[in-house]
Amino acid sequence: MAPLDHGKRDGATPERAEDPPAPAASPRFLKAIYVYEVPVRLWHWVNALAITVLAVTGYLIGSPLPSMPGEASANYLMGYIRFAHFAAGYIFAIGFLGRLYWAFAGNHHARQLFRFPFWDGHWWGELFLEARWYLFLERKPKLYVGHNPLAQFAMFWTIAVGSVFMIVTGFALYGEGAGVDSWQDRLFGWVIPLFGQSQDVHTWHHLGMWVIILFVMVHVYAAVREDIMSRQSIISTMVSGVRTFKDAEAPADEPEPKAAKPASPKALEPAG
Repeated sequence: MAPLDHGKRDGATPERAEDPPAPAASPRFLKAIYVYEVPVRLWHWVNALAITVLAVTGYLIGSPLPSMPGEASANYLMGYIRFAHFAAGYIFAIGFLGRLYWAFAGNHHARQLFRFPFWDGHWWGELFLEARWYLFLERKPKLYVGHNPLAQFAMFWTIAVGSVFMIVTGFALYGEGAGVDSWQDRLFGWVIPLFGQSQDVHTWHHLGMWVIILFVMVHVYAAVREDIMSRQSIISTMVSGVRTFKDAEAPADEPEPKAAKPASPKALEPAG
């Protein structure tokens, strides 16, 4: 008896008629994209820690604890608080300079924090669309590999511009205690006369702290919300650097992949 022929010859497996053809992969599907490089992620978390220390100690400096009886040398709590504030301020300032450098040395996502496309009408349209999404007026958000326009707007004014303001006013106040001949006073001593007097600088510096605190609160809420609702990674991206998308849709800020050009008839002719 001849063996049964299952349609397998020379190691090849024939296609079965009852099997449907495999669906073609969507050219718009992006599963994971490397976005934030190591220096950006490191700066983000060091900056977050520095802001936390600055906010807590800055509040206590502006609203001091009750005075303790006894010798000042035995009750140096406010001295430690001020030292922690100054140390965190130096870390904050040096980290900002490093982040500014990486905006030029890193990829294009590293430059987004310092870009404000004021004259781009399309960008403004996307910003208002994102605002509608956060106000629950849109059923579906647009996906972005980098920051969405609303986040870019908030980070530019609060982190990029706000950090410069806090560093300048902070070192101006520090220069008062460091002395007239200190480098802090020579570089930032002009700030106090510009605002009027030292107490005015203290007030504006204190207000800047509250603006950053409010931004951090909204930033954390938005990150958790987008992680859940927009079907893309937000928090884990700042740990691994990779943005993952859970749906088959290309981000709005990534160009669509170009389709391959069909081969010309001459290229299909056999050689010779």
